Amino acid sequence: MARVGKMRILFATGNKHKVSEASEILQHLGYEVEQLLIEGEVPEIIEPQAEGIEEVAISKIKQARELLIGSGREDSIIMAEDSGIFIDSLGGFPGPYSSYVESTIGLPGVLRLMRPESMRGAEFRATAAVCTGKKIVTATGVCSGTISREISGEMGFGYDPIFIPNDGDGRTCAEMSSSEKSSISHRGRALKAVSELMNLPSK
Repeated sequence: MARVGKMRILFATGNKHKVSEASEILQHLGYEVEQLLIEGEVPEIIEPQAEGIEEVAISKIKQARELLIGSGREDSIIMAEDSGIFIDSLGGFPGPYSSYVESTIGLPGVLRLMRPESMRGAEFRATAAVCTGKKIVTATGVCSGTISREISGEMGFGYDPIFIPNDGDGRTCAEMSSSEKSSISHRGRALKAVSELMNLPSK
C-alpha cells in the first residue's frame, strides 16, 4: 500500500556516515531520516559495554527517548543502531567492541592481529532498533565476507577498507559506491527489515 508523504525518523547517532546511509536506504521506502539533535547539538548517548549489539541498540533508543522528554517531540519515531565486525579466527572479536578497537589500535592493528591467520572469514552484523511510541522493534542484518590483507579504498567508513563481502566482486566495501555497498551491507539489510516491521499493524 502506498504511503502518503514521508514519515520522519530521528536517528540517534553521532556518525553522519550512518545517517547518510540510512537516508539513502529508507527514503526509497517512504521515510525521511534526520540526525537526532537537541538544541542543534548531537546529544551524548552512552554506549554500554554489552555482549550483544541488540542490547546496545535498545539502550541507545531508551536514552534518546528520555532526552526528548519535554521537547515536544516525544511522539517522534526514533531509530538507533549498533554494529560490529566478528572475525572467525579471533573468536568473534572485536564484535560489540568494534568501535573501541578501531579507535585504539585502528585498522592496521586489526590486520596485525590477523597476520598469522590463514582463515580470514568474518561478518558484519548490525541491529537497527526503532521506537514508535512505547513500542520498540529490532531487526538484525548480516553481511558475510573476509578480511583483506591490506587497507584498500577511500569510500565508506569504519572497517570498510579491510572487509571484502562475499556478495561483491572482490573489492572491499570502501572501494564500492554508496549504492553498491547499501545493496548488500549489514546495515542496509537491518534497516530494510526493521522498516518492514514498522509497517505491520500495531493493533
